[in-house]
Amino acid sequence: MDHAGPIAVVARRGRDRDAIRQSVLEHLVYEVGKDPDHAVPRDWCVALSLAVRDRIVDDWIPTTQAVYRHDRKRVYYLSMEFLVGRLLGEAIGHLGIEDACRAALTELGADYDAALTTEPDPALGNGGLGRLAACFLDSMASLGVAAYGYGIRYEHGLFKQGFDDGWQIEEADDWLTVGNPWEFERPEVTYPIGFGGTVAAGADGCADWQPTEHVLAAAYDTPVAGRAGGHVNTLRLWAAKPKAVFDLEAFNRGNFMAAAERQVLAETLSRVLYPDDTTPAGQELRLKQEYFFTAASLMDLLRRFRVTHDDLTALPRYAAIQLNDTHPAIAVPELMRLLIDEHGVNFDAAFAIARGCLSYTNHTLLPEALERWPLELFGRVLPRHLELIAEIDRRAAAEVEASGTGVALDDVRVVDQAHVRMGNLAFVGCHKVNGVSALHTDLMRETVFAGLNRVYPDRIVNQTNGITPRRWLADCNPGLASLLRETIGDAWELDLEQLEALEPFADDPRSARASPR
Repeated sequence: MDHAGPIAVVARRGRDRDAIRQSVLEHLVYEVGKDPDHAVPRDWCVALSLAVRDRIVDDWIPTTQAVYRHDRKRVYYLSMEFLVGRLLGEAIGHLGIEDACRAALTELGADYDAALTTEPDPALGNGGLGRLAACFLDSMASLGVAAYGYGIRYEHGLFKQGFDDGWQIEEADDWLTVGNPWEFERPEVTYPIGFGGTVAAGADGCADWQPTEHVLAAAYDTPVAGRAGGHVNTLRLWAAKPKAVFDLEAFNRGNFMAAAERQVLAETLSRVLYPDDTTPAGQELRLKQEYFFTAASLMDLLRRFRVTHDDLTALPRYAAIQLNDTHPAIAVPELMRLLIDEHGVNFDAAFAIARGCLSYTNHTLLPEALERWPLELFGRVLPRHLELIAEIDRRAAAEVEASGTGVALDDVRVVDQAHVRMGNLAFVGCHKVNGVSALHTDLMRETVFAGLNRVYPDRIVNQTNGITPRRWLADCNPGLASLLRETIGDAWELDLEQLEALEPFADDPRSARASPR
C-alpha cells in the first residue's frame, strides 16, 4: 500500500445490481463458507461487507499511489478514539449503491436491513472526542485530503451496557470475536515499543535509552472512503503483541500461566479503552497505552517520509500531525527523541521540526481535566522522555521570560513540583492549538490557557466541531435528502453552507414531500 508504482491491472468491480449480487454470492461461498439456503443474517452481513470493501479498494490503492507520485503532504490524525459507527451502511451510502445492494440481496433471498443491523458497532470510541475524529476522517476523504488516522485497535473497547433489576451493569464489548471484515492485517508493519530501563548520555546531545520492557505494535488498516468514492484514506490501528509469544521452557516445567504471561501483559495495552486509572496500576497502563500508539504512529510516518525524502528538516512541509486532546501529547518529546537519538538531529532543530509538524485540539476548559502524570510514574515508564520534557520546560520558561508579558511561570510550566502537565506540553510543543467551537476557543484564551495565550498570541485558532452531513442527513433521511438534491443539487453534501440556497424555497409547500423512509 505504501509504495508508488503503476496501478495494478485488475478489473474494477461493477457497482450495478448484477455485479454486486455475484460478488456477494462469491464471498458468501468462498470467504464465509456458507450456501444461500443456510446463511444467517451475520453471514450475509460479512459477504456484503466484503463485496462493498472490494469496490472501496478499487479506489484505495490508486489513491495511495497518486499521493506518492505527486509527493503530497499528508495529515496524520492521532486519537485515542474513533467513534466511526457501523461501517457497512455508511460505505454503501458513500458509494451511492444502496438500491443495487438492496436489490442484490433480495434476489439472493436475504433481508438487506437485517444484514446491516447485524454488524457490530466498532468499539473504538465512546463520545464527542471520538466522533470528532471520525467526522474529520470522513471529511478529509470526501475533500480529497491525503490523510491517515492513527489509534488503538481495542479488543473490547469501553464496555457493553446492560441492566439487571434496574441497575446498570457493564460487560466487556466483544465486537472482534466475530471478526472484522473491513480491516486488513499488515504483519509486515510492526514497531518495537519500549518502557522503563535506563538512559546513558551519548555524543552530540544524543542518548542511549535501554528499555527493560518491550512490546510490538502491529498494524491493522481500514480504508476510509469519501463521498462518491474516488479518494480513499486509511485508518491504521495498532494492536499490542509480545516480542516473544510463548515461554516453552516454563510450560514444560508445568508453569502454564507463566508461559503465557508476556503475551497477556503485552496484549493488555490494546485490550480496553480508558482503563480505570484510580489505581497506580491503572495509571501506568493508561500512560503506556498513550505512548504505545503515539510512538508507533510517529515511527510509521517517519518511515513513510524517508521513503522519498532524506532531509528531515523538510518534515513539516509534508506531514501535519494533529493531536486529538492530550492523550497523544507525548508526541512532542517522542518525535524529538526519534530525531535526536535515532537520526542525529540536534535539540534546537528537533524542537523546531516538532513544532512545525504538530498541532493540538483541546477538548476541555477544566484545568483538572487536563492530564497530569506523576513525575515518579513518568520517569519510571519513560525516563528518556522526562529528560527531554525537562529541557522543553526550561526553554519554554525562557521564552515566557523573554516575552515581557509578565506571565507567572507557575501558570505555564510543563513540569511542576510533582507532575508533567500534558496540556501545557502540547501547547508549547505545537504551532497551533484549536478549540472545537467559537465559544470554546474564546473561553480557552481567557481561562485554561490564558497565560500561554499572552506569550503565544497567534497560536490558538478555532475549528468548529460540526457533524457529518453525509451520515446525519443524506443517509438518515433519504426523503429529505432527495428533495434537497432536486431543489438545489448535491453540493451541500460536501459543503453544508450550500444549504443557504434553500432560503428562497422556505415557503414552498412542496417541502411537505420530505419524509423519512
